[in-house]
Amino acid sequence: MFPPFPQELARHYCMEFISGIEDGSIILQQISKESEERKGHGIMVGALVCVNAAGERVVLHAVSGISVVPVVPEPVEGPKKIIVPPLASLEQIEKALSKNDAKIHELTDKINHITAQMQALIKQRTALTDESLRNVFDLYDFTRFDGKKVTLNEIIKEHKGRLPPTGTGDCCAPKLLSYAFEHGLTPISMDEVFYGRDTPKKKSGTSYPPCDERCGYILPWILGLEILYRDSQLVVINKPSGLLSVPGRTPDKQDCVVSRLKKLFPHCIDQPSVHRLDMETSGLMVYALTREAHRNLSRQFEEGTVHKKYVALLDGTFNHNEYKGQLQLKFRLDVNNRPHQIYDEEYGKLGITEWKKEGTVLYTAPDGSKRRTTKIIFTPKTGRTHQLRLAASDPHGFGIPIVGDTLYGHCAPGERLMLHAFELEFKHPVSGESLKFSIMGF
Repeated sequence: MFPPFPQELARHYCMEFISGIEDGSIILQQISKESEERKGHGIMVGALVCVNAAGERVVLHAVSGISVVPVVPEPVEGPKKIIVPPLASLEQIEKALSKNDAKIHELTDKINHITAQMQALIKQRTALTDESLRNVFDLYDFTRFDGKKVTLNEIIKEHKGRLPPTGTGDCCAPKLLSYAFEHGLTPISMDEVFYGRDTPKKKSGTSYPPCDERCGYILPWILGLEILYRDSQLVVINKPSGLLSVPGRTPDKQDCVVSRLKKLFPHCIDQPSVHRLDMETSGLMVYALTREAHRNLSRQFEEGTVHKKYVALLDGTFNHNEYKGQLQLKFRLDVNNRPHQIYDEEYGKLGITEWKKEGTVLYTAPDGSKRRTTKIIFTPKTGRTHQLRLAASDPHGFGIPIVGDTLYGHCAPGERLMLHAFELEFKHPVSGESLKFSIMGF
């Protein structure tokens, strides 16, 4: 069914409610024994935003089921919030169920006994399967774009221990590319064509791109870049946190997106960059392969016609009656503390940023500790240095730095800047077609 009312504002209150459950400020009180069938199934959280006769906003909350009652503290500020009770009471429902209840529980116990045995066996089998997979994955290493080796175990570690499917490393693409890079060869074209009896997903004689589940798991580490789109004019990549966009001035800062791009595409122009992301920021970037594309894309960025969105986790919470707005702040370089920027109403350059609060998130730090953070969507209208990091951290903005910000906040060991460019839209420099990319980073 199509949603009968707009969802955006109600979603904000749903996410806020869920965050309250996670951090303990909202308690879900179990008022009846939880059935075995429902354990671990979760609940649905609903919100309906209304306006009363006085024009005041009222938020109605409800949770699915009738055995859980939320205990919500009175809001200090903001709209009135009401918990909507079940349409039928627990007592009424229990009475309606009482006739067959004993027999149903008897049968359920018998079924659960069999299920528990099956789950124990499945758990044992999964442990053995994972161990076997790891033994096989120990055998694999690949030659990267720069001639260096990377093991499959190192790639698994970058995926936070998530194991890939059986057969990872045996597809055509990783074998071909690893061999080429090991032997100093420069790839200029690659294709994979299915051959054999047609299947529901593949037809014989048809070309298919590298698969997501296996090749997508390892190719970014072999190529040095996660390539989301490429044609004769441009390349769109998902830059990881910690990699420079362009070369630095010193020899130890030559590894960057540009240097890796030019290794993969030798025909690329000498200066393909048309915009930048801070080294610590991850996300979508477009690079030009030709001079014509470079001129066109650079003009689009200069004219402000390129659409960009970022997601960030602010290291704390703030109370705003609004859930979206715009910041207009002036900053300039702090010449005594490069590369820091400082607020300067007189000499600073104006940075304009639209923002939308998505709710709060329970963030897990590398050491396992948890803390409450605020999820913000930033849409920059200008491109000032550190614009979003300052909008978050400076007292004239939110006054709360982004998690992992080494310049304007705190970065714990093993932590990264939680700022990611997740949406990018521009016009193709030759065809004029609108190209839009979206990829979440955390």
